[in-house]
Amino acid sequence: MEALRWIGIVLAAGFVGYFGRYAAMKIIGRIERRRAGETAPQAPAAGAPPAGKAEAKLEKKRAKQSAKAAKKTPRA
Repeated sequence: MEALRWIGIVLAAGFVGYFGRYAAMKIIGRIERRRAGETAPQAPAAGAPPAGKAEAKLEKKRAKQSAKAAKKTPRA
């Protein structure tokens, strides 16, 4: 009976931990989106190097997406 009690406690803690983390990530994401909307940076000129680390990361992501799209297009 004691083992079942501990199993229940562990499962309850896991449930609370998972959904607590999920809720926290959602709240943090919402706050970050709100802050990004308030301080919307202007797009850099074409060919200009990204100014910050976050912008460099976004540029890299865009390049990867365009490369992926180029792979998926059928060649004639």
